Amino acid sequence: MNILTLTAELNPIATAGGLGDMVANLSKNWIKQGHNPIIVLPKYGFINPEQWGLRNTFKTLFVKMGYWNEYALLWEGFLPNTNVKLYLIENNEYFDRPGIYGAPNEYADNDRRFIFFNKAAFEVCKAIDFSPDIIHSHDFHTAFALAFLKEFYKDVPMFRNTAGVYTIHNLAYQGKFNPQTALLYAGIDWKQFYPFSPFEYYGIVNAMKVGISYSDKFTTVSPNYAKEIRWTFAGEGLEGVINSRAADFIGILNGVDYSEWHPEEDNLIYEKYGINSLEKKRNDKIRLLKDFGLNDNDDLDAPLIAMVTRLAEQKGIDLVINKIEELLQRRNFKIFVLASGEYHYEEFFRYLSHRFPNKALNYIGHNTKLSHQVYAAADYFLMPSRFEPCGLSQMYALKYGTIPIVRETGGLADTVQEYNYQKQEGTGFTFWQYDADDMAFAINRALDIYNNPTHWDVIRKNAMMQNFSSYQTAQDYIKVFHWAREKYNI
Repeated sequence: MNILTLTAELNPIATAGGLGDMVANLSKNWIKQGHNPIIVLPKYGFINPEQWGLRNTFKTLFVKMGYWNEYALLWEGFLPNTNVKLYLIENNEYFDRPGIYGAPNEYADNDRRFIFFNKAAFEVCKAIDFSPDIIHSHDFHTAFALAFLKEFYKDVPMFRNTAGVYTIHNLAYQGKFNPQTALLYAGIDWKQFYPFSPFEYYGIVNAMKVGISYSDKFTTVSPNYAKEIRWTFAGEGLEGVINSRAADFIGILNGVDYSEWHPEEDNLIYEKYGINSLEKKRNDKIRLLKDFGLNDNDDLDAPLIAMVTRLAEQKGIDLVINKIEELLQRRNFKIFVLASGEYHYEEFFRYLSHRFPNKALNYIGHNTKLSHQVYAAADYFLMPSRFEPCGLSQMYALKYGTIPIVRETGGLADTVQEYNYQKQEGTGFTFWQYDADDMAFAINRALDIYNNPTHWDVIRKNAMMQNFSSYQTAQDYIKVFHWAREKYNI
């Protein structure tokens, strides 16, 4: 199957969250399964072509925007360490800027930037003579491609049998645009902007609604999140649109690339270990703590809770701020936070380390190697998200024998089960209500098991035996792709 993936992020070249990980993992597995995936990505200004082995094809793409033409250059290469073909679209006016979306606020012309990218992707297919069986679009940034497929390209021979599948990674970011500009750039007639049409959403254009409406099938990144966005506040106002197409909607759990995230094979951690050599995990903790300034007088064997996260309200940081000082005063444990995000949250964790220098450690920023070391070193992984479409962090933690403490929401509820002392089943500690006291109760339950060798060994082995491989996720998507193509009798 020829699969065209359109994405705004791609690990390790351009990442801002889990989207880039998923796109890379799916494509790597599809090629192992005998399919022919290609990825199309904007060529952002921070991407170094030499670092990633990218080559300028010197092919110019003519992109019709509204009533005028614009242009792009086409670069090509491979997803690092794979045979997956990668194509990058260069337009310095749109993409030669800091970051991907704009920070702390999104770029004001994101409608124009990503509509251009969506249109240019079809020209990439023409330039390389690639006829896709599936266009797989992700989040609002590439939603318009599915509208263009139906509106402009269905009579073009190479796209005549192409089906479109849309994946929602985070419904909170929908791409809400001024219709006077977005429809102009898209080349969509004003006659198609009327109440309840695919392009109209309370008087504006909602790119995510466009993607849902024009897809042949659409998915999200965990079964539980699929339920939440249909029936709860997590629907972010689009629950009616989703339910109108419920028969074409499925939740598929994201997966992990265990060739990269596995303590027996991880070259980035201090000392490798496995389910039958868990005693070595202590060495990873001791070395991490010493690297961050602690010594043998600082009770290095105390339980270590870690957070590797984005400092945003979604991630439950308010709950942590509410309770962590009290917990550090009352209980014997340490916390290590590897994160970046909103400034006031960063300042809190700096303050916390100043107040508890032997118990609270932090690294403000992004550090891939350190993140692997933290997963390996920690005893517990705290993830109290307000909402979490899927989450990969808790899956990494499980494989490293690092016990998750999570809120039961989205993919966290699908992947972490409360430990049952009687049955000795379960993989972590959970709480349901978004409440700081409930989170603290879960943390206390977790800490209580640390010095109980029987249950501590059982829960860690239970965790490490979990299998959330992205290989299975890729297979599940292929089933959806075949399902999407059925309506064309292909």
